[in-house]
Amino acid sequence: MKFILRLQAEITVKSKTLRKRHGTVLSSNVRNLVKKVTEEAAVRWLWDKIEVEIPNNEGLAEQVRKALVCIPGIAHIEEVIEAEFVDFEGALQFVIENMAPTLAHKTFAVRIKRKGKHDFSSQDLAVYIGGGIRARVEGATVKLVQPEETVQLWLDNKTLSLQVARFTGIGGYPLPTQETVLSLISGGFDSAVASYQFIRRGARTHFCFFNLGGAEAHEAAVREVAYFIWQKYSSTHPVKFISVDLSPIVEAILSQEEQGVMGVLLKRAMLRAASLVASKLNVQALVTGEAMGQVSSQTLSNLQVIDEVTSTLVLRPLITMDKQHIVDIARDIGVEQMAAAIPEYCGVISKKPTVKAKRGVVHAAEAGITDVMIEHAVNTAPVRDIRDVHENPCTFMPTIIKCAEELPEGALVVDIRSPEEEDDAPLQLDGMEVEHIPFFKLARAMQGKATERTYVLYCQQGVMSRLQAISLKDQGFANLAVYEPTR
Repeated sequence: MKFILRLQAEITVKSKTLRKRHGTVLSSNVRNLVKKVTEEAAVRWLWDKIEVEIPNNEGLAEQVRKALVCIPGIAHIEEVIEAEFVDFEGALQFVIENMAPTLAHKTFAVRIKRKGKHDFSSQDLAVYIGGGIRARVEGATVKLVQPEETVQLWLDNKTLSLQVARFTGIGGYPLPTQETVLSLISGGFDSAVASYQFIRRGARTHFCFFNLGGAEAHEAAVREVAYFIWQKYSSTHPVKFISVDLSPIVEAILSQEEQGVMGVLLKRAMLRAASLVASKLNVQALVTGEAMGQVSSQTLSNLQVIDEVTSTLVLRPLITMDKQHIVDIARDIGVEQMAAAIPEYCGVISKKPTVKAKRGVVHAAEAGITDVMIEHAVNTAPVRDIRDVHENPCTFMPTIIKCAEELPEGALVVDIRSPEEEDDAPLQLDGMEVEHIPFFKLARAMQGKATERTYVLYCQQGVMSRLQAISLKDQGFANLAVYEPTR
């Protein structure tokens, strides 16, 4: 079984030196990820494409597909099967054996790309195969413009390849062909999508969380979101997770008298701290999820005042996006439900926030927020490998159960997936009580249930279950676990 990876178009138009660098880096990334699925994989870079060959095993193929569509730098993936080319009739039989059910009662076109010396043209072979399909597959008719199905073939000397599936990649550039950035992540839609955008663009992306004095569950949830984004889209390269305690700064902001500029003061403090973190990590730019006009601190006037506190480049990939567009991207990349479940916490809320902060007012109100305070917050902040954050959390995390035989007797297994997910694949466990409560109804539904009972949460990927378990602990439920069956 073979996959052909097509490089993002922007890579193919670069100079020979840059194209070689991008192709080499991308091949290495693909090899590292696919080898985790199967050691028998072969990865070859052939200048205009990368070939990935694995054993003929559908289980392995599905895992490889999931990995490939999340690797930055790939425009699309073609899954192909191969056969030796002998003659026109053999090629026709090869196509019919593998595509007849797909082509039945459909319009189709045959596209052939040929390499090597042959005594016929690509058009000759396409006409023969097209005529044969029309004659032997019920209801199949030729339509060269916008057909319902395309029979895509490649003939390379004596090897005939047939495309059986095509998947869209995420594009962008391979990691880490661009310079390193630090994402200011809160766990919500905006910062999660902003982080993804820079990972997709080939920038190694570290994560910086500012603890404003909120509940412990908030930071734990943000760590899970950061880990999910890293693991799915950039696990070829380790990154850091930094948690900076800004609660003393928040107290200083709340104690000053200018209520209207509190949001601006907080953002300026964040950038001051983030700039110091960036210097420690040798990072070239800061990334935020701000969108123009979304809240009072994100007007152009206020952003200009905020940016004045740092000489570090501040990048805002979402600056012109509507909120719904951001949420749609969050859904596409798999973080929508997690971001929606992040506990809400805002350190400062102005009653009448200004949309045009005056520098003199801001500078006067900021007098109590000294460089010493900012430096102390950064110097005492733990800098941790993202893998350690997930595997050795510094706060409560539920017990992880990998197989059904280990589920505690008498426990209630709560399937927190959405109704659509539950309908597609109902959870059935022999001898266990299973209740379906969608994650967005869980907090209310658990009110009144016995807090001393053991509850085991289940979702598709395990991340949402972890977040909900943290929240349930805050509600007084002590015996919590997450069911993550080995697949």
